[in-house]
Amino acid sequence: MMRSHYCGQLNESLEGQEVTLCGWVHRRRDHGGVIFLDIRDREGLAQVVFDPDRAQTFAKADRVRSEYVVKITGKVRLRPAGANNANMASGAIEVLGYELEVLNEAETPPFSLNEYTDVGEETRLRYRFIDLRRPEMAEKLKLRSRVTSSIRRYLDENGFIDVETPILTRATPEGARDYLVPSRTHPGSFFALPQSPQLFKQLLMVAGFDRYYQIAKCFRDEDLRADRQPEFTQIDIETSFLDEDDIIGITEKMIRKLFKEVLDLEFGEFPHMPFSEAMSRYGSDKPDLRIPLELVDVADQLKDVDFKVFSGPANDPKCRIAALRVPGGGAMPRKQIDDYTKFVGNYGAKGLAYIKVNERAKGVEGLQSPIVKNIPEANLNVILDRVGAVDGDIVFFGADKTKIVCDALGALRIKVGHDLNLLTCEWAPMWVVDFPMFEEAEDGSLNSLHHPFTSPKCTPAELEANPAAALSRAYDMVLNGTELGGGSIRIHDKAMQQTVFRVLGISEAEQEEKFGFLLDALKFGAPPHGGLAFGLDRLVMLMTGAQSIREVIAFPKTQSAADVMTQAPGEVDPRQLRDLHIRLREQVKAD
Repeated sequence: MMRSHYCGQLNESLEGQEVTLCGWVHRRRDHGGVIFLDIRDREGLAQVVFDPDRAQTFAKADRVRSEYVVKITGKVRLRPAGANNANMASGAIEVLGYELEVLNEAETPPFSLNEYTDVGEETRLRYRFIDLRRPEMAEKLKLRSRVTSSIRRYLDENGFIDVETPILTRATPEGARDYLVPSRTHPGSFFALPQSPQLFKQLLMVAGFDRYYQIAKCFRDEDLRADRQPEFTQIDIETSFLDEDDIIGITEKMIRKLFKEVLDLEFGEFPHMPFSEAMSRYGSDKPDLRIPLELVDVADQLKDVDFKVFSGPANDPKCRIAALRVPGGGAMPRKQIDDYTKFVGNYGAKGLAYIKVNERAKGVEGLQSPIVKNIPEANLNVILDRVGAVDGDIVFFGADKTKIVCDALGALRIKVGHDLNLLTCEWAPMWVVDFPMFEEAEDGSLNSLHHPFTSPKCTPAELEANPAAALSRAYDMVLNGTELGGGSIRIHDKAMQQTVFRVLGISEAEQEEKFGFLLDALKFGAPPHGGLAFGLDRLVMLMTGAQSIREVIAFPKTQSAADVMTQAPGEVDPRQLRDLHIRLREQVKAD
C-alpha cells in the first residue's frame, strides 16, 4: 500500500498522526515563503503545507505543477483559527509535509480542474480521462455505483438470481435498428447486439428460474435524438407466478429503498393512473405530476362555430381540442406567446390560439384574444368555467389530430410549468397502467405499443375481433415526467402469442423464422410470467440532477454516436474485411 489514507478521509480525529497521501496536485499556492498544495484523489482534497526549514522537500514542492502525480508523507495538524474551509471534508485540518515524491509529471491539462470553467463537451469527451478527475464528475460515477449496489442488495435479498444473457444474438424486430456483427465462421451471416435481453429472460422463466435480474448492456442503432446513447444500461427483472400488482409492489419497494439509502428521501405510495387518463389530463403517457397544469377537452363547445380551425377538428373523431389554463399567465408579453407558438410548431401544431382573461365580469370585452369573435359568448363562458379561468389567467388551445394536440400541449404544459416556476414539489413518482395493446400507424396498420410479447387483458378471440380496443397488462414507472422503467405480464400461451403476431401482420413463415424458438418454448410448459426493465442511466441522471445521461456514463458517445476519445468507429484493415467476407461499396470509399 503506497497510501495510508485517502485525502477526503482526513479529519480532526487524526491530529498528530503521520499519514501518507497519493494523488494529483489540484492547486499550488505560495504564501509568504510557505508553499500550499491541495492534493486530490477520488475521495476529495487535502491541504498540505511545506515550510522552507525542510529545504530539500521545499525545493521539490516548489517545482511541482497542476496535475503532477505525487506521494506525500506528513503530519496531520489543526488549521490555525479562522483558516477552516467549510467546503472541504478535511477543511478543519492540514498536513505538514515532510516528504514529497513526484511519481509522474503532467503537461498542462487542456482545461483547468481547480475552478469551474465552461469547456465545450467535445473537448471534455476527447479528454474524458481528465474530465472524470473533476470532483463533480467523480461524484456522479460514485453515486451510480451506490445505486447499482443498493439494487443488487435488494434483489439478492428478495430471492432474485443474477444471470448473464448473450451479447451476440440474432436480429429481432423491436422498432429500433440493430447493431450487426459479421460472422467470420458463417460467411454472409450476422449476429446482432441485443436491444434488450427480453426473449432470453422469458426463456429463463420457461427454464424455471422464477426470479431473474441482470444489470445489462443494451444496444440500439437509433437516430440519436436529444438524449439517447447507442449503448445503455438496463436493470432487467423477470418473475414467474406473480401478477401485475405483485411485480409493481416488489419494484416500487426497490426504488423507494434506493432513494432512501442513496439520497435519504422518503417516497409515499406511488399513485396509479390509467393511460387514457394520463393522455387526457396531461397529453403524455409519462406525466410530470410536479406541474399542476392540466389539459381540458372543449370540442363539444366548438362543433358549430364558423371558425374552420375549430369546427373541423371538433367534428372529427380522430381529432381533439384541448385547453390549457395557465394561472397568472395573462401578464406574459406578446413575444413570449410567439415563442410558445414556435415551440408547439416543433410538435406539428399549426398555431397556438389563446385567450387572455383580463376581466371576466366584463364578458367578451374583458377578454383579449384574436379568436373570441368567432365563438358565441355562451360557449366561451362554458369553456372558461370548465378550465376554471379567473382574471389574470391565459388559456391556450390546441386543435388538431389527437396525437399532435397531446404532443404539443403536453410539451407546452411542461415548458410553461418550468418557465413560470409552477412546480409544487421536487419529486413525483407514479405508475401508468392500462396501456392499449396497439397503436395505429399512418397507413392504418397496427404496431405494439410496448412489444409483441405483452399479454392483453382479453381472450385471443376478443383480441382478434377488436384489436384497437384491447388493453394490455403493461405498467410504466414514471418519475418527474421521465419514464424510469416499463414492463408487462408476458404471453405464456402459444395460441395467444400467434394471435398477437397475426394482428401485427407477421406471417406464419416470418413467425417461424424470427420467433420459432420462442413459440417452441411456449409449448413446453411456460409458466405465467412478467417483469420490467429500468433505465439505469436515466435513473442516475435524475438522482444526480444531471442535464444529460452523458454526464452519468463514464465514457459516453456523442450525438452522432461516435467516441471522440478512442476515435471509434474507425476504419478496418482490408485483410480483416476479407476474413469477414465483406466488401465496401465504392461510393462509401469516395465519401
